[in-house]
This record gives sequence, structure tokens and C-alpha cells, in this order.
Amino acid sequence: MKHCIIWLWKMLWINLLLRAVSLLRAIMDGIPPLKDKRLIIKDLIFEKVKVRLYQPKTSTTGQRRGVLYFHGGVGRFGSIRKSSRAPLSRYDHTETLLFPCRYRLAPEFPYPTQFHDCLTATIHFMKTAQDYGVDPARIIVCGDSSGGTLTAAVAQALVNRKDVPKLRAQILIYPFLQAADFNLPSYQQNAKIPVLIRERTLILGLKYLNKDISAVNILLKGSHISEERRQKYQKWLSADNIPHEFKMRGYTPPGPPAPYSEEIYKLAKPFLEPLFSPLLCEDNVIAQLPETFILTCEYDVLRDDGLLYKKRLEDHGIKVTLCHLEEGFHGTIFLAAYSKVVTFQSGIKGLEKITKFLRLM
Repeated sequence: MKHCIIWLWKMLWINLLLRAVSLLRAIMDGIPPLKDKRLIIKDLIFEKVKVRLYQPKTSTTGQRRGVLYFHGGVGRFGSIRKSSRAPLSRYDHTETLLFPCRYRLAPEFPYPTQFHDCLTATIHFMKTAQDYGVDPARIIVCGDSSGGTLTAAVAQALVNRKDVPKLRAQILIYPFLQAADFNLPSYQQNAKIPVLIRERTLILGLKYLNKDISAVNILLKGSHISEERRQKYQKWLSADNIPHEFKMRGYTPPGPPAPYSEEIYKLAKPFLEPLFSPLLCEDNVIAQLPETFILTCEYDVLRDDGLLYKKRLEDHGIKVTLCHLEEGFHGTIFLAAYSKVVTFQSGIKGLEKITKFLRLM
């Protein structure tokens, strides 16, 4: 009886969460566009993809850097779909042109439309950067949360292209990077810490891919990973690759893996593709990625995704700057950038670190 009641409460919570997406969209779309006397703000179209330009009014003698920004929201809602506000727009008014990408949202536009929109906008800008006074050698892609996923996937998609310049850098702000292991130390330590609790992470991912959410518990146990894949991923996802200091709040190595289910694998197959899980990309692509900035938060289930990606990149000689916010949580940068009521010092620190990194580009 007790288990039945718990299950009913979980189902009620899930339904409320899914209904909340429509409410969040309405709230986000109602945020008025950022007004700043130091900026020229324009709406543009990059190959049918809507973007918003934030351009400093100050004159410059040389070419500026350009940043394409991909917002979070698990592909289903986002803070800049209409208002196109982006965290960095308030923090650099001299040398940066910022282009938040207003990619189309699921479920109206199914996955992977969001990736293709971001890639299309990036390629268009790379080919036309000089029209905006931007140095083609100073183009950076940036995103937070699932926007960090899109950022990493776009950077990977560009490595072998010969028709565009190389990216100068990528900035990943508490990114989601893998859906193979939901029992990493950060998932255990922060399983019940808002705003992104462990179960919710997977539910949102399933809804993004328009998959059945009833398989949540089985997926959390790893039944979608065959023994062959488990062996392959082990070198990239092992908790041994995470520094000891990040396990001090408690970590219990998982027991024997759950039995593999071919049915669950077929359901979750898109989870393991690099578009959705950039951390699982092959070495020959990882080795060609640009300089990277990764921001992680201590109280975030996605913390270890960032730490593991940092190690993979560094193992291939890629320069990585890590900003770890010891008091940070998922969404702290969003609050620092937009909120006039609730702002946390960790978010302000994070924005300052990102801006400092940008100024070196």
C-alpha cells in the first residue's frame, strides 16, 4: 500500500512537471527584451534561424569577437525564445558581439531540430562574420545546461569542415553531456537537490526525445547499456577519473550493473548518440576540439559530466579552463544574469570568470 501511494505521488508530480513546461514558456516569453543604452539590439535571420544581436555602441579600431549563445531548457522552453536575453549581454559591452540563437522548440519541432538550427546559425555566422565586424578567428560558441549540450555537439560537428574557419573556443555552463551513467558521484550526492534532481533530469530528457517516461527507473539503473558498451564507456565515465575531493560528500560505488534489456536500449538509443551525449564522442573528434571553458557547480547532478569532459579533452591535449563554483547549483548563472530579486554570489562569480575568459580570446 505504501509503495502504491508513493508511486501515485510520483506520477502526480511528473504530470505537474510536464504541465509546467507550458507555464514556463508563457512566463519566459513574457520577459521583455533587455534594454541597455550601451547596446544596439537587432533581430536577424541566419538561414531561416532567428537570432538576436547585441552589439556594443562603442567604436573600435579592429574586429571584435563574436559569441553564439544557445540557451538551456531541454529543447522545450527557454529564456530567450522571444525576449532573447542572454547572460553575457550584461557583462561585456566593448569587444563582444553576442548572438543568442532562437532555435525552434520541441515538441512542435521534434529533436534534433534544435541541434540543426544551432549548427545552421553557427555556420552562417562563420561565413559572414566580417559583415558584422567580427574576426572569423575569434568566434566562440557558448551555452548553459542543455544549451551546453548543443554547444558541445555543434563544436564536434564542425571539426572536420573545411568550408568554415576553426572555432576559437567553446564555453560550457553546467552542461548535460552523457546519458549512460546516472550513478556518478554528483548524481548520488545531489539526487534530491533542486532545481535539477536526478529523476527529473531523465524525465525531461525523455520528454525532449518524445519517449515513454515509464522507463525512468529502469534507465536510472543502466539497463540500456550492454556489457560491450559498458566496457567501452568505462574509460571515459569511470568515477576513478573524478578527483577525490569531489567524492568527499559521499559516494558509494554502484554494485553489479542491472541486467541489460534490448527493449530499453532501443527506447534509449538516441540517448547514447553524440548529439545527445557529446561525452561519448569518438577520440578522433575530441582531439580536434577548440580551447574550452567549463563551468561546474558543486550542488548539481551534472557536475561530473563537466569534470569527465575536462579530463577527456585534456587527455587529448586540449586546453581547458575549469571554473568550479563550490557554492553553486544548477541555474545559478541564469539567476545572476536576470534576477533583480534573488541573486547568488556563486552566479556572479561565474559570470565574472566567463567574462575574464572571453577577454582572452
